[in-house]
Amino acid sequence: EPDVTIVSGLKDMVVFEGDDVTFRCQVSHENARDIEWKLQDVALQNNEMNEISVEKGKIHTLTLRKVTEQDVGTITFRVGPHTSTA
Repeated sequence: EPDVTIVSGLKDMVVFEGDDVTFRCQVSHENARDIEWKLQDVALQNNEMNEISVEKGKIHTLTLRKVTEQDVGTITFRVGPHTSTA
């Protein structure tokens, strides 16, 4: 299996309380495994508040819905040994 690297990392975002925010991270290969999204070192799952998806096979997205003050912090995207933060 080829080593998957991060081609385009996360960008810092500023949003208003109650808005949605989307983070994108592009990886080098499609069907990447061992992917993880975290907010303040807490692993995020795909649910009604967090939408985790893949666009065009290589662009991994995380949408946080209706953010609150408690959502302030560092978002981390990890693929294998590589990480990107915002």
